[in-house]
Amino acid sequence: QVQLVESGGGLVPAGGSLRLSCAASGRRLSMYVMGWFRQAPGKEREFVAGINWSGAATYRDASVKDRFTISRDNAKNTVYLQMNSLKPEDTAVYYCAADRIFGGSSYLRGETVDYWGQGTQVTVSS
Repeated sequence: QVQLVESGGGLVPAGGSLRLSCAASGRRLSMYVMGWFRQAPGKEREFVAGINWSGAATYRDASVKDRFTISRDNAKNTVYLQMNSLKPEDTAVYYCAADRIFGGSSYLRGETVDYWGQGTQVTVSS
Protein backbone atom coordinates (compact mmCIF):
# COMPACT_ATOMS: atom_id res chain seq x y z
CA GLN A 1 0.00 0.00 0.00
CA VAL A 2 1.07 3.53 -0.76
CA GLN A 3 -0.36 6.57 0.96
CA LEU A 4 -0.18 9.86 -0.93
CA VAL A 5 -0.73 13.20 0.77
CA GLU A 6 -0.91 16.40 -1.25
CA SER A 7 -0.22 19.86 0.10
CA GLY A 8 0.40 23.36 -1.15
CA GLY A 9 -2.97 24.25 -2.58
CA GLY A 10 -4.73 27.50 -1.86
CA LEU A 11 -6.17 30.72 -3.24
CA VAL A 12 -4.00 32.73 -5.60
CA PRO A 13 -4.69 35.61 -7.99
CA ALA A 14 -4.41 35.10 -11.72
CA GLY A 15 -0.78 35.24 -12.81
CA GLY A 16 0.43 33.90 -9.48
CA SER A 17 2.27 30.71 -8.61
CA LEU A 18 1.83 27.71 -6.37
CA ARG A 19 3.92 24.65 -5.67
CA LEU A 20 2.10 21.45 -4.89
CA SER A 21 3.81 18.62 -3.06
CA CYS A 22 2.84 14.97 -2.80
CA ALA A 23 4.47 12.99 -0.03
CA ALA A 24 4.37 9.21 -0.26
CA SER A 25 4.62 6.64 2.48
CA GLY A 26 4.38 2.88 2.62
CA ARG A 27 6.66 2.10 -0.30
CA ARG A 28 9.53 3.68 -2.14
CA LEU A 29 8.29 6.30 -4.55
CA SER A 30 10.93 5.22 -7.07
CA MET A 31 8.81 2.12 -7.77
CA TYR A 32 6.13 4.25 -9.41
CA VAL A 33 5.46 6.58 -12.26
CA MET A 34 3.95 9.68 -10.68
CA GLY A 35 1.42 12.09 -12.04
CA TRP A 36 -0.92 14.94 -11.31
CA PHE A 37 -4.56 15.05 -12.34
CA ARG A 38 -7.19 17.67 -11.66
CA GLN A 39 -10.95 17.89 -11.53
CA ALA A 40 -12.95 21.10 -11.72
CA PRO A 41 -16.57 21.31 -10.53
CA GLY A 42 -18.91 19.75 -13.06
CA LYS A 43 -16.06 18.49 -15.21
CA GLU A 44 -14.33 15.18 -15.66
CA ARG A 45 -10.95 14.45 -14.19
CA GLU A 46 -8.11 15.39 -16.52
CA PHE A 47 -4.43 14.61 -16.77
CA VAL A 48 -2.04 17.46 -15.97
CA ALA A 49 1.50 16.10 -15.88
CA GLY A 50 3.45 12.89 -15.41
CA ILE A 51 7.02 11.88 -14.62
CA ASN A 52 8.75 8.55 -15.05
CA TRP A 53 10.45 6.51 -12.35
CA SER A 54 13.82 8.29 -12.44
CA GLY A 55 12.54 11.74 -13.31
CA ALA A 56 14.38 11.74 -16.63
CA ALA A 57 11.19 11.94 -18.67
CA THR A 58 8.14 14.10 -18.17
CA TYR A 59 4.94 14.74 -20.05
CA ARG A 60 2.54 17.63 -19.66
CA ASP A 61 -0.85 18.36 -21.10
CA ALA A 62 -0.79 21.05 -23.76
CA SER A 63 -2.90 23.38 -21.59
CA VAL A 64 -0.15 23.62 -18.96
CA LYS A 65 2.98 22.78 -20.91
CA ASP A 66 4.58 26.21 -20.76
CA ARG A 67 3.45 27.01 -17.24
CA PHE A 68 3.65 23.88 -15.06
CA THR A 69 6.67 21.75 -14.20
CA ILE A 70 6.60 18.32 -12.59
CA SER A 71 9.58 17.00 -10.67
CA ARG A 72 10.38 14.35 -8.11
CA ASP A 73 12.84 13.68 -5.31
CA ASN A 74 12.94 9.94 -4.75
CA ALA A 75 15.20 10.33 -1.74
CA LYS A 76 12.46 12.38 -0.08
CA ASN A 77 9.66 10.22 -1.49
CA THR A 78 8.04 13.38 -2.83
CA VAL A 79 6.77 14.64 -6.16
CA TYR A 80 6.13 18.29 -6.96
CA LEU A 81 4.08 20.38 -9.34
CA GLN A 82 5.31 23.93 -9.84
CA MET A 83 2.51 26.01 -11.29
CA ASN A 84 3.28 29.45 -12.72
CA SER A 85 1.16 32.01 -14.57
CA LEU A 86 -1.97 30.52 -13.09
CA LYS A 87 -5.29 31.17 -14.78
CA PRO A 88 -8.85 31.00 -13.43
CA GLU A 89 -9.41 27.91 -15.57
CA ASP A 90 -6.73 26.12 -13.55
CA THR A 91 -9.10 26.14 -10.59
CA ALA A 92 -9.69 22.53 -9.55
CA VAL A 93 -8.91 19.87 -7.00
CA TYR A 94 -5.48 18.50 -7.82
CA TYR A 95 -4.74 14.83 -7.22
CA CYS A 96 -1.45 13.04 -6.99
CA ALA A 97 -1.32 9.58 -8.54
CA ALA A 98 1.05 6.61 -8.46
CA ASP A 99 1.13 4.42 -11.54
CA ARG A 100 3.13 1.57 -13.05
CA ILE A 101 2.76 2.67 -16.65
CA PHE A 102 4.13 5.80 -18.30
CA GLY A 103 2.34 6.95 -21.40
CA GLY A 104 -0.56 5.77 -23.49
CA SER A 105 -4.21 6.72 -23.61
CA SER A 106 -5.21 4.66 -20.58
CA TYR A 107 -2.51 6.32 -18.55
CA LEU A 108 -3.71 9.76 -19.57
CA ARG A 109 -7.24 8.86 -18.52
CA GLY A 110 -6.01 7.73 -15.13
CA GLU A 111 -7.24 4.19 -15.72
CA THR A 112 -3.94 2.57 -14.76
CA VAL A 113 -3.40 4.47 -11.52
CA ASP A 114 -2.68 2.26 -8.53
CA TYR A 115 -2.99 4.89 -5.81
CA TRP A 116 -4.61 8.31 -5.52
CA GLY A 117 -4.10 11.07 -3.01
CA GLN A 118 -7.00 12.81 -1.33
CA GLY A 119 -6.57 15.99 -3.37
CA THR A 120 -5.75 19.61 -2.67
CA GLN A 121 -7.85 22.57 -3.76
CA VAL A 122 -6.36 25.19 -6.04
CA THR A 123 -8.43 28.31 -6.63
CA VAL A 124 -7.30 31.05 -9.00
CA SER A 125 -9.16 34.34 -8.76
CA SER A 126 -9.62 36.62 -11.74
